[in-house]
Amino acid sequence: MRALCRARRLILPTHPTERTHMTKILHIQASPRGVDSKSNEIARARIDTLRQHDPGLDVDTVDLWREPLPEFDGNSAAAKLTFFGVGDLGLKLYIDILTQPGLLFGFDPAKGYFGLLNGKKATVVYSSGVFAPGVSPDYGVDFQSSYLDWWLRFIGVADIQTIRYQPSLLSQDPVKGLNDAINAARKLAAA
Repeated sequence: MRALCRARRLILPTHPTERTHMTKILHIQASPRGVDSKSNEIARARIDTLRQHDPGLDVDTVDLWREPLPEFDGNSAAAKLTFFGVGDLGLKLYIDILTQPGLLFGFDPAKGYFGLLNGKKATVVYSSGVFAPGVSPDYGVDFQSSYLDWWLRFIGVADIQTIRYQPSLLSQDPVKGLNDAINAARKLAAA
């Protein structure tokens, strides 16, 4: 639950009208690969570049493979199957726990659901060895980014930046692809 409290503290603005430069980042690591994770490597490049521009940047990293998350009630194997193709089960659980009325979204009977994180920005790094943009669906379908984009918009985050490193057996030069993704992360951070 410590990770959830940290996320809540970073998501909610200190003052409702505060619109200064970014001083806090919630960095959610969902890869089980730890230091070998390419998405974590790309995210670190972005954070390092941001810190060069803002040495006082507060980065709170939540590693979903190391943080104690609430246990599943029910059959976790069935839960994994319902989430197959969307990404990491820990990330899905984390999203489900955080996505609460009054915290991340609201409801109005006249207009329906609305997000509460207006004015926030998200950068999502996707890394996969199965799906790759422009490749036949025979090699996998991207449910992960469509789900995360939907969720971010649902909670009010409209400014979504995406960085992809998705090599597959069809990739001509995976090392170049990784370097391109790291450079894209640095470029986004420097902008």
